[in-house]
Amino acid sequence: MKSDCVVVTGRGTVNAIAKNVKAFASALKAGVCGIGPVTLFDTSGYRSHTGAQVRDFDPRRHIPEEYTLKRMSRSDCMAMAATLEALSEAGLKPFPEELAADTGVVIGGGAGGMLECEPVFARYLENGADRLPGSAFASFSCASSADHIATHLKLMGPKTTFMTACSSGATAIGYAADLIRQEAADAVVCGGTEPLCRITYSAFNALQAVDPDYCRPFDRHRRGMSLGEGAGILILESLDHALKRGARIYGEVLGCGISCDANHMTAPDPKAAGAVGAMTAALADAGISPKDVDYINAHGTATPANDLMEIQGIKTVFGSRAQHVPVSSTKSMIGHTLGAAGAIEAVVCMLAIEQGFLPPTIHHETPDEACDLDVVPGRSRETAPNIVLSNSFAFGGNNTSLVLGRWSRSGGAR
Repeated sequence: MKSDCVVVTGRGTVNAIAKNVKAFASALKAGVCGIGPVTLFDTSGYRSHTGAQVRDFDPRRHIPEEYTLKRMSRSDCMAMAATLEALSEAGLKPFPEELAADTGVVIGGGAGGMLECEPVFARYLENGADRLPGSAFASFSCASSADHIATHLKLMGPKTTFMTACSSGATAIGYAADLIRQEAADAVVCGGTEPLCRITYSAFNALQAVDPDYCRPFDRHRRGMSLGEGAGILILESLDHALKRGARIYGEVLGCGISCDANHMTAPDPKAAGAVGAMTAALADAGISPKDVDYINAHGTATPANDLMEIQGIKTVFGSRAQHVPVSSTKSMIGHTLGAAGAIEAVVCMLAIEQGFLPPTIHHETPDEACDLDVVPGRSRETAPNIVLSNSFAFGGNNTSLVLGRWSRSGGAR
């Protein structure tokens, strides 16, 4: 057994097609689309009126009464709900006091409590009030989700929030794994959370980066992304720590690669140098080669430039084998959840490994000659991937790739 082995012992999620892991697996297999009309705010002035909204989300159905919801935003509540599910799956609920000092929290964030702050500030502008109520901004920061998780659970290990746009959740998982390998923590609650809000929605509409209907990753007629919201959480532990307490192990974090395009604030490097760098670094960190990868969960935003860049990057890294590795985009179902995307997609990969299936790229109807890889169109596929690569390529050229794998007592996934 590897002394630096970091394993996944718990998973939790809230997203547009499911509010728990079990339902999420079923929805992924069925190719359920969570993209529909946005009702959280008025979209009448925008190019698009759709998004992957988490509907009928009542925090009290997921968060017990002993956890106060005061000053917790929608984003915080989704993160807390996913965290409690992940802890329950890991056998850590209620959380043991003796483990608190060596358990960290690392969360990727984005808009934070912006959804709640926007109407408060609008009323301020309209009414000309002398001051804004401080309580309205208690969860404004994207760091508030990590703060609430640590405070409610009394976790005293390292606490960090990442804000690297659409790669935030993936970066949080990679950093959390490093904390464990460096013996800075025995366990880490990690992942990402993101709400839909007006400022994000208006910004992507202004960029004309959204599809008015629903996103079609890798399809010839793709017109842009569908924004989404949700949270994804993993419980990571050192292998020794997990085995000592008899935890069930769902998989392993094998490697992480991070790079920067250094190209443009919103446009990817057309030569895919940053994407290639992140994927290559992740494989090297995992100690594997491209021939070992069974499935790629693509960034797959359905914007013309991003899809082409990612396909080119995969072809560069995988060479002739690229034609034989399935590549799908689950954003076609759950939308682009920005700061939570890499974390929710890590949950997807863990489910694919555990339950033996590949999630589909739905809405893919017209193949694009430039995106000529196996994109698992339309329907999920029964197979048993051992090692998966998950890509998150963000605005500002912030790229993170994760390598996740099946674990076994005989020596892990490798």
